[in-house]
Amino acid sequence: MAHFEGIAFDQALIDGRAVAEVVRAQVAIDVGEFRSEFGRAPGLGTLLVGDDPASATYIRMKHRACEEVGIASIHRTLPADATQEDVERVTHELVADDAVDGVLVQVPLPAGLDPEPVILAVPPTKDVDGFHPWNLGAIASTLDGIASCTPQGVMTLLDAYDVPLVGAEAVVVGRSRTVGMPMAMLLLQRNATVTVTHHLTRDLAKATREADVLIVAAGVPGLITADMVKPGAVVVDIGTTHTPDGLRGDVLFDDVAKVARLVSPVPGGVGPMTIATLLQSTLKLAQARARARA
Repeated sequence: MAHFEGIAFDQALIDGRAVAEVVRAQVAIDVGEFRSEFGRAPGLGTLLVGDDPASATYIRMKHRACEEVGIASIHRTLPADATQEDVERVTHELVADDAVDGVLVQVPLPAGLDPEPVILAVPPTKDVDGFHPWNLGAIASTLDGIASCTPQGVMTLLDAYDVPLVGAEAVVVGRSRTVGMPMAMLLLQRNATVTVTHHLTRDLAKATREADVLIVAAGVPGLITADMVKPGAVVVDIGTTHTPDGLRGDVLFDDVAKVARLVSPVPGGVGPMTIATLLQSTLKLAQARARARA
C-alpha cells in the first residue's frame, strides 16, 4: 500500500498525477519483491478489438505503465469485424495463459459485439477490471474482491487528500456497472451516506447541492456547474469525453473550483489513478495466485 504522509499535494487541486506517481513507485517496489520470491513477473494480458484511436491510446499507456514497474504484458488484437466467437476465443486464450495474472478486454467493444459473455469469460481470479459479477458482489458484501480500477483509484485520491468519509453525504452522478455502482459500494464500505443519481433523477441539482463529496461519472461534458455544488465540497470528475476542443470532463472546472474545497481536473485527475490502480490490481491477482499454489 502506498503511503502519503508528509507529501505536499496541492490543497485545492486533486492532482491525480502526483498521487499516481506515489502509487506506481510502491507497486514497482512490490513487484521487485514478488519477482525475487516467485521467480517471475506479474503478467497483464490485454485484448483490443477494432481500431478506435482512444482505445488504442489507453492500451499503449497501460502497457507502458506495466513496463515501468516491471509487470510483464501480453497484448492481443482483433480487427473491428471480428466475430463474437473470435473475441471470446482470444479472451479464453489469455485466461488460459499461465503467465497472465490479470486479463483486460478494452471496452467499449465495436458495435454488434456483446460484452456480457466476454466479461463472464474472465474468471474472478483474473478479472483485473473488477467487472465480473462475483467481484461486484464481493465489493457489495465487503469481501476482498477486485474493485473496478476507476472507483478504486478515486478512493485512493480521497485518502491521499484526507477527505473524511465517515458520515459524509456522498453523491454519485451515474450508475454504470463499471463506475457508478461500484463507486457507491466502495463509499458505503467507508460509512458514507450515499445517494446515486442518474439520467432519470428528477432534480439533479438538488441532490448534488447536498453532497460533501460529489463524484461525477455521467459522460456529459459540463454537466455540473458551480450552482450545483455545495460550498466547500470535494468534487471528483470521472467524466472524459473527446470533443473538438479536446478532452472534457463532466464538471465545469474553472467555475466549480471557485466553490469547492477540492476538485479534480480533466485530464490529470482520475485518469492517472485508473492506470496506477490497474497495476495494483494486477499485482494483487498475481500474489493471490502465487499464494494459492504455495
